[in-house]
Order: sequence, then structure tokens, then C-alpha cells
Amino acid sequence: MPCLQVLPPEISNMIAAGEVVQRPASVVKELMENAVDAGATQVSVVITDSGRTLIQVIDNGSGMSPEDAVLCFERHATSKIATADDLSDILTYGFRGEALASIAAVADITLKTRRPGDESAFQVNIEGYNKFSTCETAAPVGSNFAVRNLFYNTPARRKFLKSDNIELKHIVAEFTRIALTRPETGFQLTHNGRDLYVLKPAKSLKYRLLDMFGNPAADELVDIFAQTSVVSVSGFVGRPDTARKTVGNQFFFVNGRYFRSPYLHKAVMKVYEEFIPEGATPSYFLYLEVDPHAIDVNISPTKTEIKFEDDAVIFQTLYACVRETLGKHAFGGSIDFETAAEVPIPALTGSFEQFHPASAPAIQPDPAFDPFNPATFDTPAAGSAPREAPDPSRFVDKSQNYGKLFEDKTLPSTQILLLQGKYIVVPAKSGLMVVHVRRARERILYDRFLRALSKNEHVVQTSLFPVQVKVGVENRLLFDENAALLATLGFDISPFGNDTLVVNGVPEGCSGDGGSVRTMVSELMLILSEDRNSLKEAMESARAAKFAVLGAASAPAVSSPFEAQRLIDRLLACDNAEFTSGGRRIIAIFDLDTIDKKF
Repeated sequence: MPCLQVLPPEISNMIAAGEVVQRPASVVKELMENAVDAGATQVSVVITDSGRTLIQVIDNGSGMSPEDAVLCFERHATSKIATADDLSDILTYGFRGEALASIAAVADITLKTRRPGDESAFQVNIEGYNKFSTCETAAPVGSNFAVRNLFYNTPARRKFLKSDNIELKHIVAEFTRIALTRPETGFQLTHNGRDLYVLKPAKSLKYRLLDMFGNPAADELVDIFAQTSVVSVSGFVGRPDTARKTVGNQFFFVNGRYFRSPYLHKAVMKVYEEFIPEGATPSYFLYLEVDPHAIDVNISPTKTEIKFEDDAVIFQTLYACVRETLGKHAFGGSIDFETAAEVPIPALTGSFEQFHPASAPAIQPDPAFDPFNPATFDTPAAGSAPREAPDPSRFVDKSQNYGKLFEDKTLPSTQILLLQGKYIVVPAKSGLMVVHVRRARERILYDRFLRALSKNEHVVQTSLFPVQVKVGVENRLLFDENAALLATLGFDISPFGNDTLVVNGVPEGCSGDGGSVRTMVSELMLILSEDRNSLKEAMESARAAKFAVLGAASAPAVSSPFEAQRLIDRLLACDNAEFTSGGRRIIAIFDLDTIDKKF
């Protein structure tokens, strides 16, 4: 008796669905691609419960005949290819005819479609593999796919879907990729009755970028264009001075199709490594046009990987194009010859006071003074110094062992030395103590954030002027998911519209100026998007450490001895004042023997 058997269609379709339909975003991608291939000029996507309940894609494309409307749900039913040679001339999105069959295997589908010349529309209902019905109906020209109860017959797949915000974020990502390939087409995305995107047909790609990402993001880009015998490159690349540590907007397209390529990403980053700091990444929107015979788009079911006939040539061409574009645009400062002869006026920085200390004169009223008697006019003695103001209260717990470094923790301001705002030097019992300012702040913020995460304690520093930060729809969804966590840490942030956040306050010790806040929010989105350990303690410690580094980087400079003393006091009140959470040294003691050896 043979051991092999042919699987029935319902099982083979469910296996195929596991490759094509991985999550709700996969359904959105396939249906939007079909709509674009049908020549639609307007595509609307309606989502309910992040795709769990409903995914509906409506287009005004060519529509289908009743026969094609039924046949499209069969596996490998396609109008794109007929012979093996056609696989080398693919310029459309879908071509294998697997998408609709795979979706129908794991969801309920209703299709309404009508061609321009038809008097009525045709409807197809699929509820389970064996429940198939058709009828005539009324509908506008085009196609209307409604996918309900995704993964209803595969509970394990539905169980392992992520949260609504994460699944919606993936949907937005797929929507964005397709909208960027067809600026001449209008797109709309609605979730639970709220419009996330309403994109009208744009005159060019630049206008589509403005609609999707706003003026600030578009202003950070410069045009790129080059044409060779192998590949044509067009699109936009980001200015080096706007590169950030976030993943950002990075897109590759070939012949109108989005694809991923770590190899070509290296070509772009190889150019930028000379202009941007380590860890920062630029934005880019790069569109490649190549001979269809020179690429293979049939590598994976999701069609997000592309194999080039000669990828080394593409790499070198792309590298040269990006390098030439950045070279053409002078991003550095230029010399103004009109003002070159003027005498520059030196700017006084915050450290000016330590070299020229100034204090308000003390008021000492004289009850015996008579303004009508000239003899009562006394001239104050030359060189007399005003009374010093009383020292402010200190913040250090005197039981801390770190305080034993000093005879008296309250040091006169004349004994505190600031070195370029980076180090604080103060006398200690055995010599000199040097404190690394940024690491000290990192340690203070780490302890504070760790308490906030574990005990829900935080201190909010309210900004005088709220700062609006446009983060995009995806990051706005990420904020919604983590709003409670950010509030716990001391961030007062409220949503504004579909893609903007308003920062009303930041944790105490962080800078509240507009530039620092925007950088901080950008970094926050990156931190929140990273995968986390499932253990609560490890998660809290890792997050507190990252937030502490972020807060220390954005804190204002120490500009006076009083601020330096206050920082030292807070550091010595920490559980471990010697090292950061990452193990880097904060305090160094130079004893007298070490100092004597220098002389």
C-alpha cells in the first residue's frame, strides 16, 4: 500500500496560505496590489480591529466578469502569465494567482465587482471552503473585497497575532510602501472609523512625500537621478546633517515594486559613513529601473526579495550615484565675503561666570543716614566685598559612605572647578576627585527611571512652551501602545492628529528646548520599537538604562559651581555613585602621591 497521498485542496490551500498570509497586513498588501494592477485611480482600505474583524479594499479599477470573479479564487488562476517566457517580463505586482486562494482558505470573503460596460455588478460569497455562492448586485465600477474573520479556522495562527497597535503598524507599513509606488493614484486608509491617511493623486513623488511625511521630512531630502545602460536611479536621499539614530524612512523600489536589500543598503551607508556619526542612519527613497529580464522577482511568496543578474554592478552604480548627489550639494557652511572684514564680537557662554564671578550687592540700610547733611555721605571702602548669600540646602544623605570623601560635603564655590563642562574637579580628603558630568547624570536618571518603572514614581518638568513633533502614523501608533509607560517615566505627551505628538513636559533633568525634545522623541520611538526580554525586571532595567542615556545626552550643560555641587550631591545620593548601569566609571580619585609624582 503506498505511503504517499495527494492532499485535498482545502488542506493544500491552508498550507499555501501560511506562506502568503502571515498576518492582516499580508491581506492588505495582496488586495492593494491587485487594485493597482487593475488600473485603479482610487483605492480605499477600511480596517476594523486591526484586521481581525474586517479588511476591506475598494477600488475603481477595471473590474471582472462573472466568470473571472469565480475563477480568481482558484489557485494559480492568473491573467499575467501564460508561458514560461512571461516570467521574464513581469512588470505587475501579482502574477502567480496564489493570493486570493490563500486568503479564501483562512477567512470569509465577499467580492463585488463590475466592469465599465456591465449593467449590474456580480457578487461572490465564500464562507469556508465548501460554502460558495454567487448573485447579481448593485455596485460601482471596480472591485470591492471584504475579508472577515481572518484565521477563523486556524486558531493557533489567530492566537499568535500581536496587539492591535502592532498589527495596525504593519498594515500602515504595507499601505505606505504601495502608496509610494503610485503617486498618481489616490489612497485612503481608515481604521475603526478614523482616517489615518487621505492621499489625493499627486503631481509627482515629491508631493506624495509631502502628503505622507510632512514638510519637515521632505525638506531633509535632495533629489537623485542617474541613468546608465544597466540601471536608472531616481528618487531622494536624506541630507547627512539630518541623519538620526532611528531606522527612519528607508525604501528601495525596482520597476515599481518595493523590495528589501541589506546588500544595497550597505552601498548607501558606505557613502554616508564619512558624513554622519556612528549609529545614525539617513532617510532615502530610491527607485531603480532595470530590464525585467535582468531580475528575478519570484524568489519568495511575499515577493519582497529581488535577485539581480549582476548585483555587484548595481551596488557600484548605486554607490556612485549617491556619492555624486551628496557631492553636488554643499551641505557645509559657506564663507560670506561681504562680512569677512567685520570684527567678530565674542559671545559669552555659560562658563563666563567662573572666570569673572559676579554677585548682587548686599543691601545694608543705615538708620542714621541724613540726606540733608553732607557729612553723612560715606564712601564705601575700596575693594569691599558684598556679603555672600547663604548656601542653599543640600540634597545628600549624610549617612552615605560616598560622602566620606569630603571633610564637608558643602564646598565653597571657589573650590569647584569645571573643565569644559565635561568634568567637575573638587578637593577630597586624599587629593582630588574628578566627576564625569554626563555619566553622573546617566547614573542619577537611571536610578530615578528604575524607581519610576518599579514603584510608579516620577517627576515631570513642565515645559513653558509645548513642542509639537511630527512622528508619522506608525510611530503615533507606537506611542499609543506605550503612552502609560512614558507617563510613568515622567513624560507628559499627548497625541495630536494622526501623526503628531505634543510634548508638554519631560522628566526632571532633561532639556525642554525644541531641538532637544524632537531628538529625544525620535530616540524614544527607536527604543520602544526594539524587542524586549519577557522578564519584567530585565525589561525595566534595560529600559531605564536606555532612557537614562537618552536623558543625559539631552540635559543642559553645567554652567556654574552651584549646578556642579547640586549634581555631585545627587550623585552621592545614588545607590552606586562610582559606575553607570553599563559599568563605566563616573568618579576618579587622584591621591596626593599620584599628584606628587607629576612634579
